[in-house]
Amino acid sequence: MTIGKGKRPRDPNQLAKWIVEQSTSETPEPQIEPLAPRPVDLSSYMAAIGRKGGQIGGKRRLKTMTKAERSKVAAKAARARWKKR
Repeated sequence: MTIGKGKRPRDPNQLAKWIVEQSTSETPEPQIEPLAPRPVDLSSYMAAIGRKGGQIGGKRRLKTMTKAERSKVAAKAARARWKKR
């Protein structure tokens, strides 16, 4: 669990551990993720990032929508598909 400045955990046990670490200055060094290799083609890189976000966004959006909202969106999509022909 990464805890930044001012970010405190909600769980009482984790909060106690965080307080002890802060007071004794024994907090572990933050783990720095290695940078991804720089893409050769920036356009393809940005497309891949956008695709990844789109895949996550649709699933999350469906979880938060009601059945009526999903039905409305599906009907609109069907109209758009059939309108193209």
